[in-house]
Amino acid sequence: MTTKILIIGACGQIGTELTKKLRSIYGADNVIASDIRKLNIDVVNDGIFEVVNALDFNQIEHLVEQYNITDVYLMAALLSATAEKNPAFAWDLNMNSLFHVLNLAKAGKIKKIFWPSSIAVFGPTTPRYNTPQYTIMEPSTVYGISKQSGERWCEYYHTIYGVDIRSIRYPGLISWSTEPGGGTTDYAVDIYHKALEKGTFECFLSEETALPMMYMDDAIRATVEIMQAPTERIKIRSSYNLGGVSFTPKEVAQSIQKHIPDFTITYKPDFRQKIADSWPASIDDSCANQDWNWKHEFDLDSMTLEMLENLKR
Repeated sequence: MTTKILIIGACGQIGTELTKKLRSIYGADNVIASDIRKLNIDVVNDGIFEVVNALDFNQIEHLVEQYNITDVYLMAALLSATAEKNPAFAWDLNMNSLFHVLNLAKAGKIKKIFWPSSIAVFGPTTPRYNTPQYTIMEPSTVYGISKQSGERWCEYYHTIYGVDIRSIRYPGLISWSTEPGGGTTDYAVDIYHKALEKGTFECFLSEETALPMMYMDDAIRATVEIMQAPTERIKIRSSYNLGGVSFTPKEVAQSIQKHIPDFTITYKPDFRQKIADSWPASIDDSCANQDWNWKHEFDLDSMTLEMLENLKR
């Protein structure tokens, strides 16, 4: 049976890169991109694109039936900093869009689902360093609460209804090709833009705030690999820890200064500092490594080189 993919939220930070990658693997005709608006010209023009509201069950069901969809990647979400400003809508979008695809899978209309979770599921009581797969999870953000709840529903639908759902807890993601999307880790994208444009950057986190990060190429590869892994290899149906590199704003600045010696950084922590302080500083992703051979490739310096070279173009 041909794999037919629907990506919901294809114009977002991850969705944009994921759409491109999946079209290169499965062919443009087999990857239907969708979003609430035509927000990215490449995503819209490089294959089939449909305008869809992730909160409208009937719209999603119609697309699934129209294109004989087998796999759904649900990438639509309101991220951490944005969600804090609109908690009710964040809960509605992050939870009910998930229920829509879970129920379509339960009804046998979808074979496989990818749903992203986040390090935001952890909270201030979670062990901060080398955070284990199974640990205390008391998220203190709207985004984290919705993602933790989503994990529980994913596991429930798998256990009770046999739904093949796969998930990873993304750390902060860094990409040169898309704009920051309203997350607490966005400074690590913006800093590269400002280094090239202005030679200086004001960071909204303190200089010693260590957070788990990952270059987008690694994150996309992890997404593809977990979805292509044999069913029996996927032992965790809530969400897998995913680790990349952990660093502070000060360390990113030092990495940039190896290429732009005059670059300067200042610090003016805002409301996002409290969010960052509630998250892990580093992640133990040994379960992903053990179950489906996950391993990240980019460290801080190789990521900095890639970011600066691509942004210069």
